[in-house]
Amino acid sequence: MVKENLETVRKTIPSGVLLVAVSKTKPAEDVQEAYDAGQRVFGENHALEMRDKHEVLPKDIDWHFIGHLQTNKIKYIIEYVRLIHSIDTFNLLQAVNKEAAKHQRVVDCLLQFHIAEEETKFGLSIDEAEEILNSAEYKAMNNVRVCGVMGMATNTDDMNRVRKEFHQLKEIFASLKSRYFADSEWFKEISMGMSHDYPVAIEEGSTIVRVGSKIFGERVYN
Repeated sequence: MVKENLETVRKTIPSGVLLVAVSKTKPAEDVQEAYDAGQRVFGENHALEMRDKHEVLPKDIDWHFIGHLQTNKIKYIIEYVRLIHSIDTFNLLQAVNKEAAKHQRVVDCLLQFHIAEEETKFGLSIDEAEEILNSAEYKAMNNVRVCGVMGMATNTDDMNRVRKEFHQLKEIFASLKSRYFADSEWFKEISMGMSHDYPVAIEEGSTIVRVGSKIFGERVYN
């Protein structure tokens, strides 16, 4: 069913919006099936699981890390990760920069913002993000590139509330773009929208959607 599900989802995503197939908790065989159907971008939220899949799957896959990243796990993904969506502290950005330097890489990252009303979600406030971007330490970093923003809306069926939160993230992106990245063509990504709300996210300006259960089925928990 993975191929059929993937084709159905693709029909709902306009050109210019990147589909990240969220394969967390799913076996490598399912990822391979999506790969065989033409998908090349996959998202994981556990570093060791990403490492294990990277070892056995085709090497032209673009791996996106979309979950809460612990600093002691960065080393398992830093050699090949295409984009880290979830930079939610200055300490994490510094640690990614340090590990990337060991491999002579510049790793693309997104700043994750707390836009939901749920306390369980991770993310920066606008004040915390500005503190990072204004700091001398950030300006001296040579091995990370901030390419945009990411956020997760409240897990609710109230799409008006979800839309409001996505709109808030778009406004945060616009503010940071004008104030810190006006001349940076790479600062262009807004990662928002998952299986249950990505159509609303696209309407509100998302450039990257993270879709899992609509492609692979419901998540499997051990």
